[in-house]
Amino acid sequence: MQTVAVLSLKGGVGKTTIVLGLASAAQRRGARTLVVDLDPQCNATATLDPEDTKATLADVLETPRPAVIREAIGRSGWGEEVDVLVGSESLELLNDQDPDPRRLQKLSVALTELKHLVEDEEQPYRLVLLDCPPSLGRLTKSALMAANGALLVTEPTLFAVSGAQRAFEAVEQAAEEHNSGLSPLGVVVNRVRPQSYEHQYRIAELREHFGNLVMPVALPDRLAVQQAQGACLPIHAWGTPGSREVALALNLLLARVLRTTGKPRPRPVIRTTEDEDDDERVVTDG
Repeated sequence: MQTVAVLSLKGGVGKTTIVLGLASAAQRRGARTLVVDLDPQCNATATLDPEDTKATLADVLETPRPAVIREAIGRSGWGEEVDVLVGSESLELLNDQDPDPRRLQKLSVALTELKHLVEDEEQPYRLVLLDCPPSLGRLTKSALMAANGALLVTEPTLFAVSGAQRAFEAVEQAAEEHNSGLSPLGVVVNRVRPQSYEHQYRIAELREHFGNLVMPVALPDRLAVQQAQGACLPIHAWGTPGSREVALALNLLLARVLRTTGKPRPRPVIRTTEDEDDDERVVTDG
């Protein structure tokens, strides 16, 4: 069971879109997937349209026992290959900024219990996607403690580099302090318009900072993504030229995620360089 935290510390960059897209690609591939909706906005839960559950993720984070976990997981409206650990607006009450370290471990405990629950099933989960909120509170920190890979999502905009940098630093800190098995899988650039000079400039800037951590495949900006989500359908089922373009990119992204999750990779080394005008942090491959 590969567990991937999908995060961004800047809102509105399409983090949930990447989670849903990867779940759609995994479904098409036949890989049973669980989406864990840690974002109190619950957009992933709404789009996946699961069956009613007796509990939610908020209950699981309070009491990570097998019975509660089972009651919080619903079969999605997409089909039997995708399940949802259902989100709740009450998660916001659990997203304190300075949590007790013991509370940070509850998601890890829950996912360990879940692994035991499904290991005897005919088709256990191949992939668990943790949809994190756009803030560095208890929910995101819990996800980084529970995951073995972290996927950073950004857009090719003015604040892309700083937002991705802060998320990368959060992953590195979590790996050093709590979860030595956590690795950054890469930076996904979302909503790209290939003909935009500004977008190409920002992508080049990201590559200058992050090197080959920037995923070679970027997600194009297509209306089909919002249309499919509004219809509560996987992007692979939408069937328009725009959706097929996005779906192909997501297939390639999923293949890379599955290939790299859980495997050690050289960590980027952050070095400080000084010039006459200012200091800037540059990420290069170690």
